[in-house]
Amino acid sequence: MAVLLLIVGIVLFLGLVVVHELGHFLVARRNGVEAEEFGIFFPPKIWSRKIKGKKGRKGFEFSINALPLGGFVRLKGEHDSDTEPGTFGAASTWVKTKIMAAGVGMNLLAALVLFMILAWAGMPQLVDNQFTVKSDTKIVKDEVLVGNVQPGSPAAKIGLQGRDELLSLAPANNPQKVQKLSQANKLPNVTKSLAGQTIMLSYVRNGATRTATVTLLNEKAVAASRNTSNPKGYLGIEPSEFTLQRSTWSAPIVAVGVAKQLTVLTLKGLWTAVHGLADIVAGALTRNHAAREAGQTAASSQVSGPVGIFVVLKDGSSLGYQFMLMIVAVISLSLAIMNVLPIPALDGGKIFLTYLSRLLRKPLTEEFENWVYGGSFVFLLLLIGLITIVDVKRFF
Repeated sequence: MAVLLLIVGIVLFLGLVVVHELGHFLVARRNGVEAEEFGIFFPPKIWSRKIKGKKGRKGFEFSINALPLGGFVRLKGEHDSDTEPGTFGAASTWVKTKIMAAGVGMNLLAALVLFMILAWAGMPQLVDNQFTVKSDTKIVKDEVLVGNVQPGSPAAKIGLQGRDELLSLAPANNPQKVQKLSQANKLPNVTKSLAGQTIMLSYVRNGATRTATVTLLNEKAVAASRNTSNPKGYLGIEPSEFTLQRSTWSAPIVAVGVAKQLTVLTLKGLWTAVHGLADIVAGALTRNHAAREAGQTAASSQVSGPVGIFVVLKDGSSLGYQFMLMIVAVISLSLAIMNVLPIPALDGGKIFLTYLSRLLRKPLTEEFENWVYGGSFVFLLLLIGLITIVDVKRFF
């Protein structure tokens, strides 16, 4: 089931690229701008087919390409200086704005639809105080899961694994004194109260309930470890909580509220990443190794590339279809946010430069556009490559 959900998640992620480009494609054709190619991923080209036009419209080329970093719609006459009828350059400023903003709009719409479906089916709680309408919210699942397992810890000795669901524990010498594990933040206090004792731990893995006997670390060992670079816990895990919240009539409201909340958090994360990049540059220029390392940590912790997205989808596949859909919805929202930013190679940057040229009454030349957009695109590719290297080191 997890493998099937992973495949579905990857397909849905690729669908986000198609949805984004479809927005550009449909709005361009509706406003008289010809589309010459609709491409999945970036060249070099693997396969292509000529699609015939209907109702007097010209056809276009549909292609599948090798680099899985996005997609594109190649419009006729994409430079601002093009004047031939049917070209992007000849379109009005308002039409150009609609075409460039259409991809953002489609990703935002996809995210809102997915959030609304999840609110009805059961929405995972990803952040503290996640938006919901309390009077119309029912918690349908609340599990304490194993996150990281510390090497050499009691948890490692009994073979606990990430995503195992913790049910309860009890002293081995008094098995009737069972303590249910219903909240992740209560686990440290529960294990501390049984420090040094042998316990019976019940957990679920792949739908099967298991019981293991293990001796927790004592308070002296835990206290001593806190003064080292490898602090230990009594059981030796980092617990996480997996909660599903379901709504009915308020599902559309929840969708908008969660989208707004995650947008704010995403922008804060981007600011942290940008600040981290600035620290890396400053640290390199001043040869301040500590500042450079801190900047690298801050920047890399806020972003992920194709490898990171695959790992998140892979890990999320074991948590069920709701979590998988939630990740896809968050990615769709993130694509909308990123593309609205004034970065030249992205939609927001093209809109910004278009309006800036109109304000300054200085048309964009073909040479300038090639230099700005081409340079920005190369920079983004290099950034994606760097993020991929960081992701490989982080996850593997």
